[in-house]
Amino acid sequence: MIAETVCSAVSAAGLGIAAITAYRKRFLAAARIAAYSLVPVALVMTGVVEWLADTAFSPTAWAGFGLLGLAWVLFTTTRVVERRRGGTRKERRAAARAAAQPEAVAPAASAPSLGQGTSPAPRPAAAPRGDEDFSDIEAILKKHGI
Repeated sequence: MIAETVCSAVSAAGLGIAAITAYRKRFLAAARIAAYSLVPVALVMTGVVEWLADTAFSPTAWAGFGLLGLAWVLFTTTRVVERRRGGTRKERRAAARAAAQPEAVAPAASAPSLGQGTSPAPRPAAAPRGDEDFSDIEAILKKHGI
């Protein structure tokens, strides 16, 4: 009975705030506030509030919520342990079989890719390292007056 009264009062206050907001020419915000304020009355009319009030004071319902929490903890704990071990038994067996089978290697994989008679191309000579490396940077700095 008290929950229904509180929900009705909250809805009335919300509708009053929506009316003030609409008076200030903020119609979109007023419509949104009105929508939110109608939700508690709708929950009272559908019986959800009574059901929630009965559930909140029921020891059987709290025991059920406790069992749900315990089931959730057990489920997540087993998932964490399973991930640390490397998956389920089926996944570990499949990984062990894949590791036991030798991979097929291409027959010419060990042969050099250039062929036998060719030698690698000579590398170009390195540019002298001096003031030339920073000439571009110096030009940019001088351009900006730094």
